[in-house]
Amino acid sequence: MQYRTLGRTGVSVSPLALGAMMFGAWGNQDHDDSIRIINRALDAGINFIDTADVYAAGESEEIVGKAIQSRRDDVVLATKFSMPSDENPNHRGTSRRWIMRAVENSLRRLQTDHIDLYQMHRPSTDTDIDETLAALTDLIRQGKVRYIGSSTLLGSQIAKAQHVSELKNLERFTTEQPSYSILAREIEVDVLPTTQRFGLGTLTYSPLAAGWLSGSWNKDSSPTSPARQRLAARFDMDLPANQRKLDVVQQLGTVADEAGLTMIELAVGFVLRHPGVTSAIIGPRTMEQLESQLPAADVAITDDVLDRIDAIAEPGITINPRDTNYGDVELQPTNRRR
Repeated sequence: MQYRTLGRTGVSVSPLALGAMMFGAWGNQDHDDSIRIINRALDAGINFIDTADVYAAGESEEIVGKAIQSRRDDVVLATKFSMPSDENPNHRGTSRRWIMRAVENSLRRLQTDHIDLYQMHRPSTDTDIDETLAALTDLIRQGKVRYIGSSTLLGSQIAKAQHVSELKNLERFTTEQPSYSILAREIEVDVLPTTQRFGLGTLTYSPLAAGWLSGSWNKDSSPTSPARQRLAARFDMDLPANQRKLDVVQQLGTVADEAGLTMIELAVGFVLRHPGVTSAIIGPRTMEQLESQLPAADVAITDDVLDRIDAIAEPGITINPRDTNYGDVELQPTNRRR
C-alpha cells in the first residue's frame, strides 16, 4: 500500500483504515473470527484501526485489544468517546468529568497504555469546546493520548475548534471523521474544504454507504443487523429517495463494469481519489467482506470515470437526506423559526 501522512502529524497511515464497529454484538459475535479478520488486515498492510467505546457497549474495543497485543507498535490505534454508554446522564458527552473516565475505560478494554488518536465521536451542544479541548490536552500531556480528533463536525465547528486551540494554547484536533460516499457527498461543499484549509487528516467512514454500494441492497431488502435497524429510514425501500439510490447504484454498476472494476473498488476508490481524504474506513463483518475491499487500496480512478460518476450522482449532494449526520440539533423545532 502507498501510505499517506495523517494531516500534519508526520504519522504514516494506510489509505484503508479498518473500522471495528462490526466486531461484537453489532455484527460478528465470534471473537476468534473477528481477531482473524483484524490480523489479516494487518498482514495486508493496513496499519490503522478505528473503533469506539460505544460499539457493542465496549465489546469492539475488547476484541481489538486482544487482536493487537503482539503487534501494538505496528498499529495506529484510534477510538472515540462521547456517545451514551448507559442510562446515566453523566456517562456520555464531552465534559472533562466524562472524558477522564472514558479514556481509562477505553485503555483498559484495549489493553494498552496509550491511544494514538482519541476522537470526539459527536459534538456536544451543552459543553464548551474549550473544556473538551482542555481535557484532551491534559491527556496528551499525561501520555495517555498521542493526537486528538473530531467526528461529524460542520465546517464552522471545525474552524471554531481550531481557533479556540490557538487562542488558548491548547492541543488542536488533527483529524476529522465524516461520512462520505458516492451517495452522500455533502461534505464536498464545506467540510472537506475546511479540513484541507486547516491541514487536518480526514478519515471518512461508510464509503460503501452501509452496503448500498457493495451491491447487497435491492427493492426487497430490509435491514437485519442491530446497527442498521437503528437507521431503518435509510433502508426503507418505499421511500422515493431510496428508490432513487437503487437507480443510481444500477447506473454505477455499468460504470464499474466498463472500467474493469468491482462496485466496491469503484466506491472506495472514488473516496480515496479526493485530495482531502487521508484514509477510508472500511467496516467488514466477515473475512469475505474484507477480502473484497482490500484491492480498493490500489485502485486508481481515472478522470473520465470520475466525470461519469458526477453525471450520475451530483457533487455535493446526499441523495437521501436521512443519510446525513448533520443538522440533528440545528434542525430541531426549537432551533428553527418556531
